[in-house]
Amino acid sequence: MKVIKEKSLGVLICIAVAGLSTLLAGFNIGSFSFEVIGAPVFAILIGMLITAIFKNFAGSKKMKAGITFTSKKILQWAVIILGFTLNIKTVLSVGGKSLPVIIATIAVSLAMAAILCKLLKVDKKVSILVGVGSSICGGSAIAATAPVIDADDEEIAQSISVIFLFNVIAALIFPALGNAIGLTNDGFALFAGTAVNDTSSVTAAASAWDSMMSTNGMVLAQATTVKLTRTLAIIPITLTLAFIRTKNAKKEGTEGAKVSLNKIFPWFILYFVIASLITTVVALLPSGTFTDLYNDYFVRGAKWLAKFFIAMAMCAIGLNTNIVNLIKKGGKPIAMGFCCWVAIAAVSLVMQHVLGYW
Repeated sequence: MKVIKEKSLGVLICIAVAGLSTLLAGFNIGSFSFEVIGAPVFAILIGMLITAIFKNFAGSKKMKAGITFTSKKILQWAVIILGFTLNIKTVLSVGGKSLPVIIATIAVSLAMAAILCKLLKVDKKVSILVGVGSSICGGSAIAATAPVIDADDEEIAQSISVIFLFNVIAALIFPALGNAIGLTNDGFALFAGTAVNDTSSVTAAASAWDSMMSTNGMVLAQATTVKLTRTLAIIPITLTLAFIRTKNAKKEGTEGAKVSLNKIFPWFILYFVIASLITTVVALLPSGTFTDLYNDYFVRGAKWLAKFFIAMAMCAIGLNTNIVNLIKKGGKPIAMGFCCWVAIAAVSLVMQHVLGYW
């Protein structure tokens, strides 16, 4: 009971901000939908604003334990729950055509981040987070990777801010760009699914294209499937990073230090895989009341809860972030994010052309 009492106030604050952020993300101004920005970005901004106004808010005795718990454990729970939204069989069968493009864009983004990390002298952990966030699935990839590389809240906040910036730009300009260069409906679905970072922005860009071309949601469905296929890359990337971190820790550790993959292994990623397998198995069962309820209610609820938990975690991260320091250090990560974003978009289009998709 004492542990719950210590954490309750900080967790409740994060719940309240996540709720407000979810409401804000549902608003529209004219043709512009705030869903492009997304609840996690609103949450991290509100968290940073609270800390800027009320000094040492997150560090106070009443708040610290709950905020720390939310930024670490709730973030991992969000990734696990996200697994229930993935039917691996469907994603691989429908998204298989996009695999060469996905692999190429991920490889280019990670290579670009690694090169610019040295050239621009960007913090290594920020570089990794920007690289995986740009190439895989934005905030969800950052949420999965951050605990594996032991990134602190300020590093996560920097990375999320960079991803957010280019998410919004992509959602706004990619439909017009795709139309200008003559992409087909299938071509734009693949372009949006591989070249836009976050799921919310992928859906925003694809929905805009559907409205422009009167395709009755076809492109949205295809782009979302491509995006979900990209999400599976979380698994090999995080496991590889865990292995590298273990290897480096052993090299740099003091004599007698006990460093093992077992301690650093991202167990929540294993649970993410198990959750995905459960949804995949249920989808193979004969159609009936159970499968209908599972797909219509449980999976939909899991998708909402995962987003809400990520918004909670982003609020906690924002509360632990000094916005002044974030702005001061933001130039180089933004430059890195821009280069990764441009490279991914270019490679996506080039690969489509080479493979004869466009």
